[in-house]
Amino acid sequence: MVQTNWVKGELEKAHPGLQVSVEAMATHGDKVLDVALAKIGDKGLFTKELEVQMLLGRAEIAVHSLKDLPTALPEGLMLGCITAREDPADALAVHGRFSQYRLETMPEGSRIGTSSLRRLAQLRHHYPHLVFKDVRGNVLTRLEKLDAGLYDGLILAAAGLERLGLARRIHQVIAPEISLHAVGQGALGIECVVNNQEVLERIRILNHEDTRDRCLAERAFLRELEGGCQVPIGVNSAISGENVTLTGMVASLDGKTLIRDECRGPRHTPEAVGRQLALALKDQGAAAILEEIFATVRPEA
Repeated sequence: MVQTNWVKGELEKAHPGLQVSVEAMATHGDKVLDVALAKIGDKGLFTKELEVQMLLGRAEIAVHSLKDLPTALPEGLMLGCITAREDPADALAVHGRFSQYRLETMPEGSRIGTSSLRRLAQLRHHYPHLVFKDVRGNVLTRLEKLDAGLYDGLILAAAGLERLGLARRIHQVIAPEISLHAVGQGALGIECVVNNQEVLERIRILNHEDTRDRCLAERAFLRELEGGCQVPIGVNSAISGENVTLTGMVASLDGKTLIRDECRGPRHTPEAVGRQLALALKDQGAAAILEEIFATVRPEA
């Protein structure tokens, strides 16, 4: 809602006289809080209900955290706009009694909460002495669990904490050498009906070209790997002049095997860069890792 109200305010400011109404809805991913995300699947987990409203003509746009938006959208819908990206890094929040530690110095057996297999695999790879526990709920709920002592630390998106005015809870920003972020993390994606020119014209004021090119490369990388937001796939991207550089990784669930590589190419064809990197990782064994994960982590009926 914070993100949606920001979009509403920016659109009304850019188009005097425009009134944007907000229809709040709970998605499947919001409702099922007692099952790990990886076990309930990720195809439209946080988007399907919103997409139905657009296809029925009851809504014109939907605002998503881009990392939650599947790379293959339903027929009739499109990604109309990608907003300027905030810090896409992962961040550590800690219980007060651990305020003197950083992630790399946390005592053996410290309990770290995360619902992301991507974060879990990378952190297990670098810090096998820590204990990682699943945590669900929105950001405030997770922080309440942390403060109640159920966890010693939490891994969250820095952008989410910043948008909620909770930047003070960022104890440590985790370097990309340790944890590559999720595809699209830190950016908002505005989904809309295909070829609705009036809507596209209005929302394009929020489109950020550098972020768009980076995220299109990231999403093509994920699409080629046939992965979703609940698979241990991480990225980092940068724009330099007319080029986009994309770093990507695929890891086993236990973190013991981690394959990482980098690809650079023209920013005017970002999706080709993403596909090239995905193919390179497949050649290095990523396909076998993902096949094993898909066989192990199956959504519950």
